[in-house]
Amino acid sequence: MKISYHIKRSVAIIAILLTVGSEACTDRFDELNTPRGILTVEQMDASMIGSTFAQAQHFGMRSWYQGNNLFAGEYSQFHAIIHANFASANFNGPGSWLNLLMEGFYSNTSFGAAANQLDLVLKSTASQNLKPENALAKIWKVALYHRQTDYFGPIIYSNFGNGKTSVAFDSQKDIYYDFFKILDEAAVDLRAANRSVKIFPIKGVSHDLVYDGDVLKNLKFLNSLRLRLAMRISYIEPAKAKLEAEKAMSAPEGVITNNADNALSKVKVDGTNVNKLSTITYISEFVLSSTLASLMNGYEDPRIPVYTQPCCGRLTPSNAVFGGLVGFRNGNPPAQRGTNLDLQYSYVGKKWLPINNGGSNEPDHVMEAAEVFFLRAEGALRGWNMGGTAQQLYNEGIKASLKFRVNASDAVVDAYINSTKTPAKPLDRFGNPDPRNSPPVTNIPVKFDLAGSFEIQQEQIITQKWLSLFPMNDTEAWAERRRTGYPRGYAIIQSDNPALTRTQLARRLIYPPNSYSTNRAATEAALALLGGPDSYATRLWWDAKPLASYPTPTD
Repeated sequence: MKISYHIKRSVAIIAILLTVGSEACTDRFDELNTPRGILTVEQMDASMIGSTFAQAQHFGMRSWYQGNNLFAGEYSQFHAIIHANFASANFNGPGSWLNLLMEGFYSNTSFGAAANQLDLVLKSTASQNLKPENALAKIWKVALYHRQTDYFGPIIYSNFGNGKTSVAFDSQKDIYYDFFKILDEAAVDLRAANRSVKIFPIKGVSHDLVYDGDVLKNLKFLNSLRLRLAMRISYIEPAKAKLEAEKAMSAPEGVITNNADNALSKVKVDGTNVNKLSTITYISEFVLSSTLASLMNGYEDPRIPVYTQPCCGRLTPSNAVFGGLVGFRNGNPPAQRGTNLDLQYSYVGKKWLPINNGGSNEPDHVMEAAEVFFLRAEGALRGWNMGGTAQQLYNEGIKASLKFRVNASDAVVDAYINSTKTPAKPLDRFGNPDPRNSPPVTNIPVKFDLAGSFEIQQEQIITQKWLSLFPMNDTEAWAERRRTGYPRGYAIIQSDNPALTRTQLARRLIYPPNSYSTNRAATEAALALLGGPDSYATRLWWDAKPLASYPTPTD
């Protein structure tokens, strides 16, 4: 599975540690706000603006991989950490990881500094009156910053780039409201643009890594992103959520409804800009989770051969689809973890391996038609005008995912949509029976339950949405677990965080140590905006589903 990567591992880790040691120990906060090695607005010509935008797209999605895989991947329960020293498995996390997650976004040029690059593009395009380019940069400001605020809550946002040594945070509510405003502004300028001309054109080639500068497709993405953010605030501000969701649906361009319009951040021809997962799957740090195994095995999910690799010699080509996804329980104590377990449990499919070890040029999946259909299905469930019933849109979401991920035939799609199969009991290492004798993670079938309650139908929608997000969109999957409690998931084995029990969820990440050491007054003031202590247990502004209807993880 990953044996051939082990030789490279020590070299890679040494390189990372050298970078971390030189970049993460700064004692001057002005470097977070105005890092060295970045061009000024005055120095930017057209080609520089385009290439800077492309780098912001790529590194903004990629960030520092702990944020994606070892925090969000773990807490969404796509993956389960096997490395004995990684405390995020037990609801904690090294301060160095948190430093890199925040600084990699804002200022650490070794890890992209996407916020700085995007800020340069926004200012340069505004000063040169490049309206379509400025509009596209605004869309990506929303796409990238919403991931960052959904990690921490209040973050540096409106004051970023002001050059001061103490920079105030914005509340998450203010940030989200500004997202909708920015999308409004971007929509106006894109609708006025010449649709026959690519955005960021340089010698006939656009630097837009996702849509190659296509105006119409970017407008569909804008509307779909608005729908995602509207659903995110559905529990805290349902009227605003409905307004924004229906605005997305009534937009003249519509939302993403076809896999041909999926937002995919493409790999360059020379193999650079590989997706965020392929950059780290040579390291034996995680395997797939018991939650994923219970759901996919029980549903006999057609995506298993693509999503995973056969585990432990158990499967042969004749039976390599169902029953053999072997997951690891999240939150095992350190003594029960170790990288030697990597060949005893299932791992991500080969397309997410490094290119030089059998992987593919798989793009980063920013947003798929499947997710948009599931968003619309939940909106319809809430009584919003989403252009169809909850059942119709739910079925379309499943179809879009199966068609895009495995090119499933109509017969396979129909069989899955109408399946009454339910999740299975999890397996243990090498596919042996689970010694804990845990039950299936939940009892819902794939077939939409027309007679079911709101909670049953929401669980079905979010569970299938979660499966469609695997494995590239773990940040979105974690956000949806926090917002709704679904998919139900297994309780972790051990919590080492006194603020959280093993049957609770991590609600956010805490602020990094460097945020306190370099921007203490502003960071402490942010806690008032957060509305609680700087803890993994403090719920974000939008994380407001009533606890009485919040499901308890399965034990």
